Amino acid sequence: MRIRSTTWRRTAAAVTALAAAAALTACGSSKAGGSGASGTTVKMWVMGDAGNAFKTLTSDWSKQSGIKVDVQAIPWSDIHTKLTTAVASGNGPDVVQVGYSLVPTFRAAGALADLSSYAAAHPALQNDAYLAGASPKTLNPDGKLDTVPWISDTRVLFYRSDVLAAAGISKPPATWAELHDDAVTLAKRGSGKYGYYIPQWDLALPVEFAWQAGGDVTDASGAIKLDTPQLRSAVDYYLSFYKDKAVPTAADFDQVAGFVSGAAPMVISGPYLAKSIETQAPDLKGKWATVPLPAGPAGGTSLFAGSGLGVWKNSKNTDAALKLLDFLAAPATQVKWFQLDGDLPSVKSALSDPALAADPNVAVYVKQLDDAKLLPLNPAWDKVDQDLLDSLNKMALQGADVTQTLAKLAQDAQEQQK
Repeated sequence: MRIRSTTWRRTAAAVTALAAAAALTACGSSKAGGSGASGTTVKMWVMGDAGNAFKTLTSDWSKQSGIKVDVQAIPWSDIHTKLTTAVASGNGPDVVQVGYSLVPTFRAAGALADLSSYAAAHPALQNDAYLAGASPKTLNPDGKLDTVPWISDTRVLFYRSDVLAAAGISKPPATWAELHDDAVTLAKRGSGKYGYYIPQWDLALPVEFAWQAGGDVTDASGAIKLDTPQLRSAVDYYLSFYKDKAVPTAADFDQVAGFVSGAAPMVISGPYLAKSIETQAPDLKGKWATVPLPAGPAGGTSLFAGSGLGVWKNSKNTDAALKLLDFLAAPATQVKWFQLDGDLPSVKSALSDPALAADPNVAVYVKQLDDAKLLPLNPAWDKVDQDLLDSLNKMALQGADVTQTLAKLAQDAQEQQK
């Protein structure tokens, strides 16, 4: 799932409503089936602004297969309304793009078909074809198969090599200590200068720090658990940048503008930032680069983000839908989608294609994907995650007591799961 300024929030109330809608329509659902013969039209929902690119991607395949693809682009902000309406009416698409953070919402709604019985016959449903961080088994820990990977995304460290060199820093930071110390050094350049930028909307960053500290935000059963020493270490590290005045405090600070101007020459972000830099400041070519995330006590684990695909539970065109999924999982298709829309493949063999290897930043993204994890696939997580971020902002910007705030956060997280 690729969102550039904020991460999509869903609430417990929305999930409950969707589940109720699913219950109302369940008795009218029929077993997925249908024909994959020439002349079938598959209705496809893609998210964001990728509709035209997806039409280009599938046009030749449609001619060859005889299966038409009716593409509808759904803004990320509208997905809950569309999903609620489709579940309540039973009239959804045949195939839908599912941002990984939205998997629990679709699952709670009962919107997607279990494709387990089709797995043996379709390449798109084969676990070993995909990166381990978001393989079908990872996405479907309960043994069902309602979501398969499509596109990958991760977070790496972007840095201005010219700005660091001018401050006497000869190489990018590789550890927590180096990132902190370099940020402090860079912030001493003068008024309005910082060393690092923490997006106050970035829900994943504190979780990444917790992973790097050797902990997690869930226990072995998948239940959310925040009262751990590793999360406290992550929070202390996060807050140290504010304490030492190494990051901007303005909520509307623009990470692209800050990076391009050099005001904040280091930031943890995704591949979309590279495209923004190249578009807005082509003159910076050769003056910036990316590296895997600096390692904490337990390593440099990053976020595994992106989107999967599912077949709608009530689809009458399951066979044709599965053929579309097979096409989208083909390495050549994944490479073409990267060229059209800039999204990284999820199929392992596609990541070694020369078209990707030509971009030095892609090599960094691919390396980072080997050490990346999904956010919890727990229906309560989005609310808890937003509470975690809100709490961090209160501690960093308003001076809220760390121990008391974290204790309340952990208690509230337990309540959210009851």
